[in-house]
Amino acid sequence: MTASKAVFVLIHGGWHNHSSWSKVTPFLEAQGFTALTIDLPGAGVHALAPTSRDHRPFDPVAFASERSPVAEATQEERTEAVIALVKQAAPLGSGKVILVGHSAGGMTVSAVAERVPDLLIAVVYLAGFMVPKGMPLLTMLQHETMSSALAPKLFIGDPIAIGATRIHAGSTDEAYRALLKASFYADVPEADFAQAASQLHCDESNAGALAPSEITPGRFGSVPRHYIRCTRDCAVPLSGQDHMIATVDGSIDGKTITHTLESSHSPFLSQPANLSNILIDIALRSNTAQ
Repeated sequence: MTASKAVFVLIHGGWHNHSSWSKVTPFLEAQGFTALTIDLPGAGVHALAPTSRDHRPFDPVAFASERSPVAEATQEERTEAVIALVKQAAPLGSGKVILVGHSAGGMTVSAVAERVPDLLIAVVYLAGFMVPKGMPLLTMLQHETMSSALAPKLFIGDPIAIGATRIHAGSTDEAYRALLKASFYADVPEADFAQAASQLHCDESNAGALAPSEITPGRFGSVPRHYIRCTRDCAVPLSGQDHMIATVDGSIDGKTITHTLESSHSPFLSQPANLSNILIDIALRSNTAQ
């Protein structure tokens, strides 16, 4: 594989959509790379909001209790959607792609790497959930190394009753909005934060948080893996990121190659050039390894 032919498939995190990468893809494409994005099932154009969100006057009790319209979405649907995109992307380059997952998107990246390792030149986690076999995202989120995470304070209602983890990105409550910014976008300019928040959907199906990781040494472990650590992350704290790296490295052959950004949870908005340079460096390293 030559670096100029590298193809990136970029997977967004929870409550986000493909627009997360809108400041990164121009940098990659300017350097001769191809970058493809996707709205995962239940996200972006596929997202459905609870009807109570748009009722006026707004009823917070109804919003906190209405069953999620995406409650039946599954992790398997997300895995299959990304596998289909990887198969579409691979012929555009060397026959393999670099698969990148942000935050909760890391669970999908891991599942895809386990299923189609032969189509991947590398997997990259951007402050992503990279967990050992048998562990779901929720268990990792409850680990002591995640105790400083601010994002759970955004959650509204009983996830079991509504079938999803719900946030209210359109809230006009100043304290809630400040918490949203601190959780995901602490170092993002206010205008970019407002735009990003307007793109967020309300519900993440519980299936994604409860599906256990199925990675194995023979398949997932055969793909070189990279982790981009975000040192000022308040959604997936650095202590949690490092714990996941150490835990997976302790159970899967090979060592995760780490990179570090002095950033919040969303460097694709606050530091798109620096993030893109790391991704390009990964492509160059992958080329050398091949």
